[in-house]
Amino acid sequence: MKIIKLANPRGFCAGVDRAIDIVSKALEIYGPPIYVRHEVVHNRKVVEDLKSRGAKFVEELSEIPDDGITIFSAHGISEKVENEAKNRNLKFFDATCPLVSKVHKEVIRFADAGKDIIMIGHKNHPEVEGTLGRFPENSSGQMYLVENMLQAEILKVNQPENLCLVTQTTLSVSDTEEIVLKLKEKFPMLQEPKSEDICYATQNRQDAVKQLALESDLVLVVGSENSSNSTRLKELAENCGVKSFLVDDPEKISSINLEGVKTMGITAGASAPEELVQQMVSKCSTLGYKINQEISGLKEEVFFKLPAELR
Repeated sequence: MKIIKLANPRGFCAGVDRAIDIVSKALEIYGPPIYVRHEVVHNRKVVEDLKSRGAKFVEELSEIPDDGITIFSAHGISEKVENEAKNRNLKFFDATCPLVSKVHKEVIRFADAGKDIIMIGHKNHPEVEGTLGRFPENSSGQMYLVENMLQAEILKVNQPENLCLVTQTTLSVSDTEEIVLKLKEKFPMLQEPKSEDICYATQNRQDAVKQLALESDLVLVVGSENSSNSTRLKELAENCGVKSFLVDDPEKISSINLEGVKTMGITAGASAPEELVQQMVSKCSTLGYKINQEISGLKEEVFFKLPAELR
């Protein structure tokens, strides 16, 4: 008997829901085109759907006409980009996840106090670029990016006794903990934020995939390759000793060797829609997986409001 087990929670988080709703509402109120700086969320299907409805995705504000309605992605933006939009008098809506905005505020508060800041995150990720770009140029402190244990081990800072920590919200909880311990060992005076920067949805989905891996012969993570949190889910399943694949197209399942796989586990990154999960389930059913089981998990009730003009 071949079984599909579905992780809970999975898929869209409150920040992603809000970002997609902002683009959808803007299209409804103002009509196309609506210009979105960077992919609003890192999921190919979501982006393609919004494109078909009139959203235009750009990399720089210079690609947007002066009368263009503009939306900033869920990953957040630097102060420089925000100021550029204001200087051009662009009408814009900020779809930055409120949990990312919280990290931005921490950076500004620490910098205003003249502190050095360490950020744990992935270089060139839009969220990291936006957060680093919130560090004021006139601060007497300095900001450092640490991506891994090696960088943590060799890091040197100007103010080891006046040092604070922030993190990218979509990292692996376990990997971040190891780096934090190493940094605390090197810098005993390191000050952490009052609440963890890794978001509730990231942590919940990571806990759920660990349980799913224990009950599965193989784990499919529904998500796109440029999705940080989806990639972490795949890595966590593999760390539990289970083969795992990141897929954003049901047809890709046919190329996976399923020999000996009696229990197929399926989860989804925070930027992957449930519609795509169900398409994966349907595809698996054509391959002999006929029974679907939902694994019990935390029920998420977090909700973020839309900007007032779009409500």
